[in-house]
Amino acid sequence: LQKLIHLLQATDDPLIQEQALITLSNSAAFSVNQDIIRNLGGLSVIGGMLTNSVPKVKEKALNALNNLSMNIKNQEEIQVFITQVCRTVESAPLNSDVQIAGLRLLTNMSVTSDYHQKMINSIPCFLHLLSKGTEKTQIQVLKVLVNLSANPAMTRHLLRAQV
Repeated sequence: LQKLIHLLQATDDPLIQEQALITLSNSAAFSVNQDIIRNLGGLSVIGGMLTNSVPKVKEKALNALNNLSMNIKNQEEIQVFITQVCRTVESAPLNSDVQIAGLRLLTNMSVTSDYHQKMINSIPCFLHLLSKGTEKTQIQVLKVLVNLSANPAMTRHLLRAQV
């Protein structure tokens, strides 16, 4: 895992980045690896890939963070990327793999109300995706919105959102 994280930092080759992210994502299916990746500084390295201009690399980074977000300590570090993930969802092509991957990560990060405030500005986007997206996109958006709606502090923001 350490070598994969280092490789991710050291290369500019999108194909190598994509493969390293896929491997890290698959490794994150095991909780012990989630801790190891965090302790090696991997969350910030993977999060750094969110600014990559190659959609496949960005998608794989979102998928890896999604798998890593199943751990509360990892969520504490991943939360710094929520605003960026929201912007990515908003700017990604409608129904794209990048958009779906971002919505999946936001679903996991919104299971508890700890990070809901970071998603408030994206509520109009979520509602837009709900009306314009494909069924797959709509399902992912609904998961985020259901999580947000479980928090009474979000009611005003959900009802006042300009669509």
